Amino acid sequence: MPAKFNTDMRTFFWLIASLVFVGIGRLQALDASISHHLFYSPGQPYVEVGFFFWGKSLTRLPQLDSTFVSAVEVVITFSDGDRIVQYDKFTLNSPQSRSALNFRDLKRYALPNGNYVMEILMTDANQAENKLLYKSALQVDFATDRLQQSDICLLASIEKAVTEGPFTKNGLDLDLLPYNFYGRNANSLAIYHEVYQADKIIAEPFAVSFVIERLNGPQKEVVRTMHKRQEPAAVVPVVQIMDITDLPSGNYRLTIEVKDRNRQLLSSKQSDFQRSNPQYDLQVLYKQVNDEQMGASFVSNMDAAELKYSLLAIQPLLPQRDVEVVNLMLRYDSLRAQKIYLLSFWSKENVVNPKDAYDKYMEVARAVDQQFDSGFRFGFETDRGYVYLKYGRPNDIVRQENEPSAPPYEIWSYDEVKQTNQNNVRFVFYNPSLAADDYILLHSDVIGERNNPQWQLQLYRSAPSEHSRDFIQGTDVMDNMGRRARQNFLDW
Repeated sequence: MPAKFNTDMRTFFWLIASLVFVGIGRLQALDASISHHLFYSPGQPYVEVGFFFWGKSLTRLPQLDSTFVSAVEVVITFSDGDRIVQYDKFTLNSPQSRSALNFRDLKRYALPNGNYVMEILMTDANQAENKLLYKSALQVDFATDRLQQSDICLLASIEKAVTEGPFTKNGLDLDLLPYNFYGRNANSLAIYHEVYQADKIIAEPFAVSFVIERLNGPQKEVVRTMHKRQEPAAVVPVVQIMDITDLPSGNYRLTIEVKDRNRQLLSSKQSDFQRSNPQYDLQVLYKQVNDEQMGASFVSNMDAAELKYSLLAIQPLLPQRDVEVVNLMLRYDSLRAQKIYLLSFWSKENVVNPKDAYDKYMEVARAVDQQFDSGFRFGFETDRGYVYLKYGRPNDIVRQENEPSAPPYEIWSYDEVKQTNQNNVRFVFYNPSLAADDYILLHSDVIGERNNPQWQLQLYRSAPSEHSRDFIQGTDVMDNMGRRARQNFLDW
């Protein structure tokens, strides 16, 4: 299944998705989705770790039969302070194929109750500098005197098992959902979950409720609810499939609640996911603006070229859920949909005079297009143009074009970024190809932007003798007169 790209911080440990990804090596780094879920078997908690590797992010080796194979070396540790509780090392191979295939695996590790840090280092077996480091805090806290729930497994598919395999649980083959992301072709949300000790704690039939909330900033809206009757047992497997055909694009939270026969809440678990549903979003969009409104607006006489230019120019301002909607409209040349979207967008910015808001923005966008034109795409589609339109003009720019062992680079400084409520933030752009002034975003400390702790190593990759001795965790390059990037980053 093709991968799709992307939680509530209740506590540092109990939130399984409290994680850090650190890309190491080349710009197009190893891409993997790691999921982990806590379960309980009689007398022993354990964690399931699911791996999903994006085949195109790995180096492939040719085989004698004209096929290719890629491989990933994995080292996983569970530590409690300075003590390593569990350790494993293995290599995962992709299937042989003429094209790059995605592949997956699942491992199970028994863990006693306690607080742990799980660390997974994944290395492309055919290109050692292509690495990905994954860290997560993990708390195991299963008690025998209260009702317990496993973590929620969001699934791409679920089928009755024909033979026992690594993905089999209670007679079912579970295909874990990569990245907790349901794409445009997904019409069902499949769930696997377990409830423990209901025979001792409840000892009678009970209800399991499934609640989906749409997350819109601090606001939450319940959009789907289902209930299921369950019989008490030591382990109660809970399987549910929910229709999400008409679920709009956005961020959601699934909550599974266990209630007694009097509807009293006994326990609950949550898991967040993303939904992309551009076709449904377009249907909703059509209903928002009628032809009479559109005919009297500034978009009525726009041709295809002007519409495309205007929609591409506002992409830095769009919420992520709308980016695919706009791309879909452009791909299928749906001029009416493009006009409706453009009018709706600027009407939200200025209800009284949307044309005025549009004109003022496009004046800036055209200037950005000219300033950052690389010859390959519009200037506002480049990384620097995107950042300029999204966050405004930087308060300061440091340019370096002749520094030894480094390609040309720029460091942009912002005193304030209102979108993230941050002060004194930076963007580092560089031009590794030296072609057409096309600078790439290398690192930023703005929340939500590309954060690369090893940006200095990548910038000065032609001077490996001056890199930190710690290849995995190291971030710095030794100071000297020809290595000024770190000082420029800190000074401005």
